Amino acid sequence: MRKVAVITDSNSGITHAEADVLGIEVIPMPFFIDGALYHEGVNLSHAEFYTFLKNGAEVSTSQPSMYDVTETWSRALRSYEEVVYIPMTSGLSSGCQTARMLAEDFGGTVFVVDNKRISWTLKQSVIEAAVLAERGCTGREICDILEREALTASIYITVDNLKYLKKGGRVTPAAASIGTVLNIKPVLQIGGERIDAFTKVRGMKAAKAAMLEAIENDLRERFAGRPFYIRGAYTCSEEEAALWQAEISARFPGAQVLLDPLALSIACHTGPGAIGIGCIAALPETGKLDCRSLLSSQTGRYAD
Repeated sequence: MRKVAVITDSNSGITHAEADVLGIEVIPMPFFIDGALYHEGVNLSHAEFYTFLKNGAEVSTSQPSMYDVTETWSRALRSYEEVVYIPMTSGLSSGCQTARMLAEDFGGTVFVVDNKRISWTLKQSVIEAAVLAERGCTGREICDILEREALTASIYITVDNLKYLKKGGRVTPAAASIGTVLNIKPVLQIGGERIDAFTKVRGMKAAKAAMLEAIENDLRERFAGRPFYIRGAYTCSEEEAALWQAEISARFPGAQVLLDPLALSIACHTGPGAIGIGCIAALPETGKLDCRSLLSSQTGRYAD
């Protein structure tokens, strides 16, 4: 029996069905919307979230309650010897640091991983953690491996509308007004502990080209010689997302390009209509994994 439980939060984008297949647990992220408390995937779907945004609701993110986190750990420790908890990056939330303080009361049985990731890059870490646990790694070993590889991932995102970046204070009202008139599309980069401006271009076509070029450069320079994963993310329609996935596949032939909705903690800043792409270097300890199979079937799920 596996000795290490793997737990994450819904910033990873892992659905309940995928969590069941992986044998992990996902703590839902809380949101305050017009003063009311909602939990992602519990009483707040992605469709409902975007309806709130489009209707001008006041949306703010929060971290899971200390009670929810520690109760989830305690429940897991009834069946497992150790817990590996992988929350969103400490650079975007204080939840990771809070979790580390809470873990001190668990006598060395809970390991909180800060590997500087969110959305698809965080999801990949969780998948790899589940594989490592299945192969007999300890909680400490899994934590050390994931934190060692923290910066071997990149995400690039562009938005359809500057309204939500302006609302979150990431662009000034004047810049948002000028950008809207000129059809300026900012490309943002998430790598390590923060969201940074990467470049600005005119039009969505140019933004897509800039993101694809950025990923190609990362694979050629930062992650040269390493097996890698290419991932897409979106807050646009399913039809637009499918077209984006096809564009990525055409640029990186032979890569298994998987696509997920963008984590709501990012989507509240980008708004609907955003698209993104990420690249992640595969762990040397696991090698390249067939993640589509891992997420959809228990048959041979941890094969090399």
